[in-house]
Amino acid sequence: MATDPAAPLLSQLEPDADHRDAERLFREAGWQPCGAGDWAIALRSPDGEVVARISPFDPTGPYTAELYRDAAGTGQVPTLFAHRRLAGGGDLQIMEWLREANEADAVAFHALIADGTPEVAALVDSIRRIHARAQAELPWCGPLDENPSNVMRSGDDRLVLTDPYYADGPALYETAASDPDAVVASIPAEERRFMTEIPLTWSGPWPAESREGMRRRLDAADARRAPQG
Repeated sequence: MATDPAAPLLSQLEPDADHRDAERLFREAGWQPCGAGDWAIALRSPDGEVVARISPFDPTGPYTAELYRDAAGTGQVPTLFAHRRLAGGGDLQIMEWLREANEADAVAFHALIADGTPEVAALVDSIRRIHARAQAELPWCGPLDENPSNVMRSGDDRLVLTDPYYADGPALYETAASDPDAVVASIPAEERRFMTEIPLTWSGPWPAESREGMRRRLDAADARRAPQG
């Protein structure tokens, strides 16, 4: 893994730090918001070279980080400087700054991956191997994400693949609403403490009363599952 330029900041995060603690630490150090999606926000370093991706709840974060490490030699994934799980199921990734790619280039890159062409063969091997394990281990793991926005350009103009793995949010959150006991049985409480705090920047808004209702249902399911006596 490349040397982490954010290491001095990360050393200040307590072992039980959650996404709020991480965001506060980086903002106080001068990192500025530069993007947000459904699952995470992004903060850019003062020198503009590095980004912190901070999610309150992201089950696929470790698999994505593993892909970035495993496929680093291809030059077709972002440079990952650090990865850390956060308390409550959150995820923190420190990586190189990326910019948007032309949509036609992004679509063509996804086509190369889908076809397994020689120039992306090593990347495809990593993607599929890690995704197979994620699907076996992770409840509600979705298929590979082929959104063109997940292909970006690095500072040296490489096309790179980002965030190909994701939890099937609609299915997961619908289950949490209709059958919270199934979610409680599949995801430990500590790994979903901030499940209702994802940004939902693209799919939202998510009304506060709806979030609170889901928290109550999950809490009740946890209580039903707790040992009695």
